Amino acid sequence: MILTDNQRAVLNFIQRYIATHGVAPKLQEIAEGIGIRSRGVAHRYVQALADAGYLAIDSGKHRGIRLLRENPHQPQTTLPLLGKIAAGKPIEAIPGEDEINLLDFFGKNNFAVRVQGDSMIDAGIFDGDIAVIEFRETANDGDIVVALIDEEETTLKRFKRSSQGRFIELIPANKDMETMVYGAHRVRIQGVLVGQLRKY
Repeated sequence: MILTDNQRAVLNFIQRYIATHGVAPKLQEIAEGIGIRSRGVAHRYVQALADAGYLAIDSGKHRGIRLLRENPHQPQTTLPLLGKIAAGKPIEAIPGEDEINLLDFFGKNNFAVRVQGDSMIDAGIFDGDIAVIEFRETANDGDIVVALIDEEETTLKRFKRSSQGRFIELIPANKDMETMVYGAHRVRIQGVLVGQLRKY
């Protein structure tokens, strides 16, 4: 089946959304993401993609869209560049639609963010670097992670969980900065660093 431009846009949006958030978008989010107002039109695009075998719809389930196969309409040599992320004071990552050509780091669960700030310089991660992140919801002590704080702010830091699991430490790699400590319920892991790029 040959997809229309709008159907391809919906498929690309769903793929980016799942890579970023770990869950499927709602119909309203899909509509807004491709610049239309109608949930009904978005539903028709989603149903067409399901009929074509690209995704499945679990009708009784909240956010019940599942990708079934690779998206042939998104080049396999690129990663979505999803915005900037703080490596100093936490800021919200800003969604974007640029792409990074990155054959060596390509994976269907990977995405890229541009580092902003100098809190990770002792780990060799500098302002302006492209961090390649594998989407995961868990991390091991010592991993450098993308952490979502209070469902509002996203930051790149080294992860450590307290012995009883009640607190999370987000540790900068900069001797001039202090570790941030949060209750475990306030922190959600969105991914783990697997590589980086730097342009000189």
